[in-house]
Amino acid sequence: MIKFRVLGNASPAVMGAIWMMLAACLLGVLSLLARKISADLHPFEVAFFRNFAQFVLMLPWLAVMGLNIMRTKRVWAHIRRSSFGILGMMSLFWVLPKMPIAEVTAIAFSAPLFTTLGAALFLREPVGQRRWFATMSGFIGVLIIIRPGFQEVGQVQLVAVMAAVLIAGAMLSNKSLSKTENPNAMVLWMGFFMSLFSLPSALAVWQWPTGETWGWLLLLGIVATTAHVVLNQAYSMGDVSYIAPYGFVQIPFVAVLGYMLYGETPDMWTWVGASIIIGAGIYTAHREAKHKRALNSGVLQQV
Repeated sequence: MIKFRVLGNASPAVMGAIWMMLAACLLGVLSLLARKISADLHPFEVAFFRNFAQFVLMLPWLAVMGLNIMRTKRVWAHIRRSSFGILGMMSLFWVLPKMPIAEVTAIAFSAPLFTTLGAALFLREPVGQRRWFATMSGFIGVLIIIRPGFQEVGQVQLVAVMAAVLIAGAMLSNKSLSKTENPNAMVLWMGFFMSLFSLPSALAVWQWPTGETWGWLLLLGIVATTAHVVLNQAYSMGDVSYIAPYGFVQIPFVAVLGYMLYGETPDMWTWVGASIIIGAGIYTAHREAKHKRALNSGVLQQV
């Protein structure tokens, strides 16, 4: 795994929080770049270039580490994770030019709540009443943002929610893979399979980028790859329940950038819904960590 030197005398937990906030800001920049490039290229083509660039940019790491680092007995798990990931990414990139970016980001952050639901339904993980309450509260936050019955809910809003569901599927697969796989090898496998899976849809709408767009696409790949490596670094520094909530800094960050670049001002209901999603996400991360500690101690309990 790519490692970074810890700066100063800060504790690993503090450094983990700093890395997480940096990753969140990078992911926010990634969304803005995808939106900008989508003005010139179809979002499906943008998704392909984003993944292909990530794959190519990770090749120097592979050259240093050697091909043995990529050995895995779980190819189908990587394929499953990448299938969810590319469908979620293509949905998200399709939505980004059509909705205020703060709203899209807030809805995307409901993915951990869908992960809780998926863990209970498909992985048979025990989920206690408090986590169910947090999950339902988060879904209420999503409903407050899209407000069915008070404003027209069209295809764009539904695709945004679908993107969150697909991202949750990728998160569930990632959770399983992280138990046995090298984190950076996971990033490389993801770049390979998601490039492969996104190519047919990209070819269907293909047009060659202009000189300026090539530069933006390269920047997109650099930001995406760096964001994933920094995210891995953050999670390697300490307790997920402490580090993960700092990722929510992405919502106000993209809201500020959306205002500066596009003049988008999130309405009151977007902030109310986002606040509920953030609260539910923080609580869910805390209960998830408690569940993990219970499993490690051999005392299984519903959380």
